[in-house]
Amino acid sequence: MPVNGLTWLVVLQLLGALLQQWLLPTLPGPIIGLLLLFIWLLFYGRLPKSLEAAASPLLQYLPLLLVVPCVGLMNNLDTLQSQWLVIAGSLFGAMLITIPLSGWLMQWLIRRQQQKRGHHD
Repeated sequence: MPVNGLTWLVVLQLLGALLQQWLLPTLPGPIIGLLLLFIWLLFYGRLPKSLEAAASPLLQYLPLLLVVPCVGLMNNLDTLQSQWLVIAGSLFGAMLITIPLSGWLMQWLIRRQQQKRGHHD
């Protein structure tokens, strides 16, 4: 695993944790770090090979991230049962926002890729 790519991942997660402590206490630090990575990649315009080489082996462990939420669900089953209508409404509202936003983002990325190909031809 290239040290340069792994260093970038750790630094961005650290920056996310610092921003969480100083400015955004309601958002988890790793989520802020992922947003910083996303913004950095948008400006950089491509995925560096070192970052891809560092992140690819980590993807096999992605399902382990689901263990903690599942345990939380089991520990709070009584709350889920009493608040199911609010939870269902929130999930439905999030779906109504996420699906169109994802479609718009995909179309924007396709147009951007086509414009880049047009300039390189």
